Amino acid sequence: MTKAGTVPASTPIVTTRLVRVVHFAASSLHEGGYVYILASKKNGTLYTGVTSNPSRRWFEHQHSLTPGFTSRYGVKTLVWIEQHDLVVAAIRREKEINRWPRQWKVNLIEAANPEWKDVSDWLLGI
Repeated sequence: MTKAGTVPASTPIVTTRLVRVVHFAASSLHEGGYVYILASKKNGTLYTGVTSNPSRRWFEHQHSLTPGFTSRYGVKTLVWIEQHDLVVAAIRREKEINRWPRQWKVNLIEAANPEWKDVSDWLLGI
């Protein structure tokens, strides 16, 4: 136990870690970002996401490492991806696409990938 008004010895470690996390988050805003769309099948369920590391994120989706929408509905096929110079630009674009009607998203996919083929092999070049 500590006396009232004193800080436990573990606090500097937590504070240091928090500062590193905040610093990483702030610095990553200046790195490149990617907006992507996953599908369960052609004309199936869609998921729009944003990441600074598309290879890692795709792996997480493929192996259902993050519980949520994509693992619940089997949305695993990468059908569209777009690169941005800044993560903030990618986040802005993802929010824009998420506001679109479904048909606009389908049109976006089909303009670049009419067969809705898995384009995850593109990630090997990153």
